[in-house]
Amino acid sequence: MRPKKIRWITCQPDERCFRPQCVCGKELQGVIISLDEFEVLRLSYLANFNQVKIAKQMRIHQSTISRILESANKKIADALVNLKAIKIEGGCCKIERRKK
Repeated sequence: MRPKKIRWITCQPDERCFRPQCVCGKELQGVIISLDEFEVLRLSYLANFNQVKIAKQMRIHQSTISRILESANKKIADALVNLKAIKIEGGCCKIERRKK
């Protein structure tokens, strides 16, 4: 299998774990959202970027953005519907410091 291309992100989350308050810690399951999935969600839904613009910013192909977005949406939906914790970690990312 081919190694993953590095994905460049500009935002690192301050809070890394979100969990439902109504589920006891022992019974709580979770999903893991990678940093690149977090970045694609942020750029797509909060910054209102289209997939082409996101791909250019993260320096990867647009079809990869589409797959990342689909994966992230499924994980978020699973966590919300099935009362699971969401943990943000990992991924083959480098943080790009933007000049203002």
